[in-house]
Amino acid sequence: MYFESRAQAGQLLAAQVVDKYRYENCAVVALTEGGVLVGEQIAAQLHCVLMMLVTENIDVPGENLSFGAVSQRGNFTYNSEFSTGEIQEYTSEFHGYLDDQKREAYSRINRLIGDGGTINDMMLKDRIVFLVSDALADGAALSVAFDFLKPIRIERLVVATPIATVSVVDQLHVTADELHVLDVKENYLGVNHYYSDNTVPTRKEAIKKISQIILNWR
Repeated sequence: MYFESRAQAGQLLAAQVVDKYRYENCAVVALTEGGVLVGEQIAAQLHCVLMMLVTENIDVPGENLSFGAVSQRGNFTYNSEFSTGEIQEYTSEFHGYLDDQKREAYSRINRLIGDGGTINDMMLKDRIVFLVSDALADGAALSVAFDFLKPIRIERLVVATPIATVSVVDQLHVTADELHVLDVKENYLGVNHYYSDNTVPTRKEAIKKISQIILNWR
């Protein structure tokens, strides 16, 4: 399945949830800047807040693999798709490098959060939380989000994304209360492959969209 844009994909997802959640106490949390474009459409239909969980991925050196990610709380969460043995092996081999990358990532996040912030724990408490991305290729971003939400009492966790891999969907059937995926991919070719328009906001532009979501309620 292919989409004109992330906004168009977000409209399709919004159509799936609006009847059920339009008058509920909801909050949309985007996991990426591209996810803000998807989540913006859902939040506009549900008349709810839009936020973004800012994270920084830490990759395994020399490999196109996410070892985990640092959240804006400073917590580091391992990619759930790694086994305990693999985590121990990479940690042992790249210990100094990974520690440096974590510190640098947290510093970058702090500089961004200082510009206005992107998420408010109290605005999530006792709400139905929608985690939204423009694509979920692996469990890395979700692992960070689940870790971030652990200390917050929420009513229900809904995950919505236009595209997800088979492994992610299998994980979400266990970890989410509800799942909305427009297309499940066995052979994932990268997020941009599935959108004709790959214009994605910068983080500052994404924050501006978050602050203006109320103006776009429909």
